[in-house]
Amino acid sequence: MNPNRKTAIFFGILLIFGIVFGILNTVPALEHPGYLVKLSEIKTQVLWAMFFQFAMASVYVGISVVIYPIIKKFNEGIALWYFGFRIIGAAFLYIGIVSLMLLLFISQSYIASNQPNPSYYQTIAELLRVGRDGLNHIGMILPWSIGGLILFYSFFRMNLVPKWLTIWGIIGYTLTLMSTILLLFEIIKIITPIYFVMNTPTALLELVLAGYLIIKGFNPTVIDSNRN
Repeated sequence: MNPNRKTAIFFGILLIFGIVFGILNTVPALEHPGYLVKLSEIKTQVLWAMFFQFAMASVYVGISVVIYPIIKKFNEGIALWYFGFRIIGAAFLYIGIVSLMLLLFISQSYIASNQPNPSYYQTIAELLRVGRDGLNHIGMILPWSIGGLILFYSFFRMNLVPKWLTIWGIIGYTLTLMSTILLLFEIIKIITPIYFVMNTPTALLELVLAGYLIIKGFNPTVIDSNRN
């Protein structure tokens, strides 16, 4: 099999794994008022969430490494910007694992304490919870969406995939970037319909792109013409 065909398939598979791991690393209990007690009760689920967040971050690093040489054929400077933003996004995911680990520790300490001071534990837990949301939904997504815009701009200029996919990608990542900025300035919240609607096009795009690359691959004419 042609190496570029293998790259396209591998890239598509990594995109799917990234989406799956992103779903599996969620901890819905954190959105409920009694999460400080609940986390200890679902310790195994929290540990699995930490594992899947680590796996997702690692997949995102893999995606960046796999596609970097392709973009480099178009423009080395743009490729470096893409790689840098995507690695920064993955780094925030790794840091987010520590926040979840500390939340679990605080929950267990709260339960184990004979005479707990609820306000003390709740304040620390809330700081960690909000910090984790910031790391995962702003610290990670902000550079990741900028990297996505760079990626699809490169795809558009190189004609690696159909134009409709690249335009979808540019629009989708623009909406994701806008939603992240709105979230940063507290104009919208994470668990709201508007946030979901603004991020849905990007999620669907990555699934469609993954399927397309696995079935069709990159445009071989463009890949051949850009060989060094």
